[in-house]
Amino acid sequence: MTAPAPAAAHDDAPRQSRPATVLRDLLSPAGLDALKWSSWVEAGRAGVEFVPLYTTEGPRPSTGLLSRMSPGAHGDLHEHLGYEAMFVLQGELLDDSGARYTAGDLVVVEPGSVHQVSTETGCVVLGFRDAPTAPLR
Repeated sequence: MTAPAPAAAHDDAPRQSRPATVLRDLLSPAGLDALKWSSWVEAGRAGVEFVPLYTTEGPRPSTGLLSRMSPGAHGDLHEHLGYEAMFVLQGELLDDSGARYTAGDLVVVEPGSVHQVSTETGCVVLGFRDAPTAPLR
């Protein structure tokens, strides 16, 4: 017995344009180098560039961004006021707790967590924060 072919859902429906940002080939150096990187200038942070993906407004603004850390770079010591998810795309990210995260690792940091990240070899991280962080130095 052969199963019936699935119905083509909405094939005749008009296509709607939806706002979207598409960044292609982020797992290759060429794809990453094609992005418009900005220096992340902030006290306690060195050797970090970023590409903003989005920022929301309101009492708990959220952000999505790509960050690229050169060898020896570090972030600032900070407390998380909400959740942060970090997905390592390339390289190795170090946490001041001694943890090492490599390409393919997803790290979810809980509200109230305090940490500082760095890298010896360089890395690229895709990150999302549902609330800002508070610098501690």
